[in-house]
Amino acid sequence: MENNFSVATNFFQKSRKPLTMFEKLEQIWKAKDLRNKIIFVLLMLVIFRIAANIPVPGVNPEALKELFASNQVLGMINLFSGGGMQNFSIVMMGVAPYITSAIIFELLPMIVPQLEEMKKEERGRQKITTWTRWLTVPLAALQAFGMITLLRNQAPAVLGNISAFDLTAMIIVITGGTIFLMWIVELITEKNIGNGISLLIFAGIVSRLPQAVQQTFVSYEPSQFFTLVSFVMIALITIVGVVIINEGQRNIPIHHARQVRAGSRLGSGGSFLPLRVNMAGVIPIIFAIAVVTFPGMIAQFLVQAESAWLVNFGNWLNGAFQNQLVYGVLYFVLVFAFTYFYTEVTFDPNKIAENLQKQGAFIPGIRPGKNTVDYLAYVTHRITFFGAMFLGTIAILPLIMRYFTNMQSLAIGGASLLIVVSVTVEIVKQIEAQLTMREYEGL
Repeated sequence: MENNFSVATNFFQKSRKPLTMFEKLEQIWKAKDLRNKIIFVLLMLVIFRIAANIPVPGVNPEALKELFASNQVLGMINLFSGGGMQNFSIVMMGVAPYITSAIIFELLPMIVPQLEEMKKEERGRQKITTWTRWLTVPLAALQAFGMITLLRNQAPAVLGNISAFDLTAMIIVITGGTIFLMWIVELITEKNIGNGISLLIFAGIVSRLPQAVQQTFVSYEPSQFFTLVSFVMIALITIVGVVIINEGQRNIPIHHARQVRAGSRLGSGGSFLPLRVNMAGVIPIIFAIAVVTFPGMIAQFLVQAESAWLVNFGNWLNGAFQNQLVYGVLYFVLVFAFTYFYTEVTFDPNKIAENLQKQGAFIPGIRPGKNTVDYLAYVTHRITFFGAMFLGTIAILPLIMRYFTNMQSLAIGGASLLIVVSVTVEIVKQIEAQLTMREYEGL
């Protein structure tokens, strides 16, 4: 029976002709549940974009626009808030507090062994997810207060004189907006049409593209022609590089031992274990930007302290993060480190080796058990190095472009292109996987 099914599957794969884009769209439209999932995700993104354009009352939009145009750090925060911060909207913090909370609970198991044990069980993972949601609330309030304080100190014209009641109301509204986005993110992720966090950031980037193109052509001068052409070429090369790195993988050959079933001897099968060069996707960049902006918010609290040394330390910390070189180096190091960290969290060589041994499979030339674990860890660390270097370079590409071109409108660069391309590829893959699953169900 098993051999007959394998033969039928191989015949189906060989006889199936590649579908054109229009044929795939037709298949998606005919699959009612898949069509409903895509429509639901699109509606959630529309709701998010509407919320991102509802400003908190009492804000000077012109002063806010000038501030974000002149501050690189705020520009990056705005990028990863989905574009809501530039409008000082009710969802201005985006899902950054939710990401920070998730990072905390990813790091805690290294310190608290009980959490590591909880992650191995479904019920334990549900508890950790609940705690992550609860921790998001105070973090959202804290980051909202820090951002309001930052704007009041750096650009008093943005908010003017606000009372304690107005400040409290702003924090409550912004915190509620973050919780609302957290709910939307989880709803989107449940549909298996892409990661909710990445899709919200993707929607924010895409919504800014028309404005960026308009600013480029409005401020265009004939002397900037070669600069503009160079930017377009670099953007195309970056897109190709993102696709190559995201699709690149190292195939580890896997052999299965000979088995005897029902009096017949089954030969050893050959397959492979794919190890992707960039297992972490865009998550390291999202984590890094959430961490690199946190010291700036802490500095705003310190400058309000009564102690002189805390004020001096806050001013020093604030000045250090305004330095483009310090910011760029720290950003690169964080992306590099988070790439390794996230890969270690998501890829467990011990579990892979254990599953191979249970299935009677082995890597040629490598003994099962600890040797397999060491080999998988060695290969993973080597290929992750190239993925981490690529992500780090892509992350600081806007800073490099701005330094050489001095064009503010070309700030939408590496990280934005990486997210747009990666999210698009991931969505296409998940939709194709669901279509393929339906074809096998028909078979």
